[in-house]
Amino acid sequence: MLTKILITMLVIIGAIVYLRRGRGSKVAQRNAAIHIEKPPLLSRMIIYTMIALSMLATAGYWGWGWYDDNTIVEVTISSPIEAMTASYKVRKKDIEEQRITTIDGIQIRLSNQERLTVKSLDYQ
Repeated sequence: MLTKILITMLVIIGAIVYLRRGRGSKVAQRNAAIHIEKPPLLSRMIIYTMIALSMLATAGYWGWGWYDDNTIVEVTISSPIEAMTASYKVRKKDIEEQRITTIDGIQIRLSNQERLTVKSLDYQ
């Protein structure tokens, strides 16, 4: 707690010193602004190209994620207690830890003993 108070006091003192001393003369700032050169056309083109490529890569990544999440797989649930097996068609995004939601909207809750086997379908 004491260190927070000391750091706050140092920041306040630093801000007061900075404001009293000023930021420098305004003439020097105007002269510095005049001498700034425009970047060449080639560097602008490189920057715009890099921005476009990064946006394209981001859109591709999101699109692939959406496509992969909506891929339909076959989930087989095996229960060792009841000695039964059931298969369902499920989207990848609907497989959770303790439940799955089928394409038809049926929600199936899973126990800790049940085993899931996920298999991709041949047709898409």
